Amino acid sequence: MTDERPARAAGLRERKKRRTRDALLRAALLLFISQGYEHTTVDEITETVEVSQRTFFRYFANKEEVAFAVQDLVESHFVAALAARPAGEPPLRAMRAAVLAAWDTLDEALSEVVPVDLYMQAYRLIESTPALLAVHLRRSTELEERIARLVAEREGLDLDADPRPRIAVAAFCGVMRVTGRLWGQGQDVSVTAIRRMTEAYLDQIGPALAEDWRGGTSGAGSGGPEHPSASSGHPADDPNSPSRDGA
Repeated sequence: MTDERPARAAGLRERKKRRTRDALLRAALLLFISQGYEHTTVDEITETVEVSQRTFFRYFANKEEVAFAVQDLVESHFVAALAARPAGEPPLRAMRAAVLAAWDTLDEALSEVVPVDLYMQAYRLIESTPALLAVHLRRSTELEERIARLVAEREGLDLDADPRPRIAVAAFCGVMRVTGRLWGQGQDVSVTAIRRMTEAYLDQIGPALAEDWRGGTSGAGSGGPEHPSASSGHPADDPNSPSRDGA
């Protein structure tokens, strides 16, 4: 019979490493939120978890990396949701459905690492901290390219020869940036609030691009819904709208 003790020992070590990393991550986010990103030191994070600086740097290169660690998980969660969409689904419709599904399953995706409420507060911190926001914008550009390549693969297109994947993704990610900024300025920092806002703004991509805003069409005189929180969230009645998927 094979001795299973080495395998069990290895499994225990990996679980211990994961627990230490998650503890450092949670402690860092709580300190960032309570006293500010710039005013938090690595020493304070390690003291909270009662480990050494050397242990911290075994898991994270710096404060910036720990600040975006959960964001990495959320972005990967969305990309996985997009990859799982039906192959024949049009790109904007697929991205809309994927992001709403990602918000709906966020608790499941993060539950073993951090509470969702802690992530939402950390996301708001990123949106309101200049040093972190600059990094967030750079990372968003990299994420756009990743999504565009996935969309091109789904559509069987050469990304370098066909501009449509990058254009569609730029429009989609532009909405994500707008909703993230506006949500971060509001009072309700719940998942429900940002999901509702995201849906309302995505429903306006078609009308915003295809309609004559002054010609008496939907949203004329107001430029669309007054604010996502006041919107019904129903798909715009436009044949070009990516929202006509019933998601």
